[in-house]
Amino acid sequence: MLKLIYVILMNLHRAPYMIPKMRNRADHPEKYTEEQRYALVHHVIYLMNKTGKITTEAYGLENLPREGGYMMYPNHQGKYDVLGIMYTHKKPCSFVMDKNKSHTILVREFCDLVQGKRLEKDNPRQGITIINQVADDVAAGKRYILFPEGGYKFNNKNKVCDFKAGSFKIALKSKAPIIPIALIDSYKVFNSFHVGPLTTQVHYLKPIMYEEYKDLKTQEIAELVKQRIQEKIDEVLAESSQS
Repeated sequence: MLKLIYVILMNLHRAPYMIPKMRNRADHPEKYTEEQRYALVHHVIYLMNKTGKITTEAYGLENLPREGGYMMYPNHQGKYDVLGIMYTHKKPCSFVMDKNKSHTILVREFCDLVQGKRLEKDNPRQGITIINQVADDVAAGKRYILFPEGGYKFNNKNKVCDFKAGSFKIALKSKAPIIPIALIDSYKVFNSFHVGPLTTQVHYLKPIMYEEYKDLKTQEIAELVKQRIQEKIDEVLAESSQS
């Protein structure tokens, strides 16, 4: 939380220029390509990381499919999670988020720049619509981030909570690869009381192809993805404690 306040204060002088620029590109996708809008997202995250002394390291980028769409399912730690993934994910991608949290300044601009989907958690009918829209987008070649935990706890110490089975209906419907993502120390950025320089990690794990999960129930897929993420986090933290 302190880091978030610090980053905001350090970038206040940029806000009168950057936010209108983000708003303009988000409002006119007919003028700016997906790559141009995503490049602006990258630049803004770069400025935030630089002023906040935040380093984000990426591992397993070779596991990302070179062609076609896919679903990325990370563990959820806090407000920096999407930023850390998008900063390390070079090709344009989008995300699904809670509609109630999507209308604050800057969050709104990030969401609209990548044409993110706003999910109404208390509206099952709207949820089905979002599932169908994202599945169609992924089948057509887009890449999405969706947090199957649905939320996060403040200062969660790299703990992975239960995954919601419904999150994986999109993967089944789109028949796209599933990319588990293990986030480590992401919570320290904006969801802890850490104030000094810090490093977060984004681990892109081996894709789970449709042929591997097509006969599984959504709950079984959820457990499989969670297990792989938990194993990677445990492995990295164990190695770190020994060094």
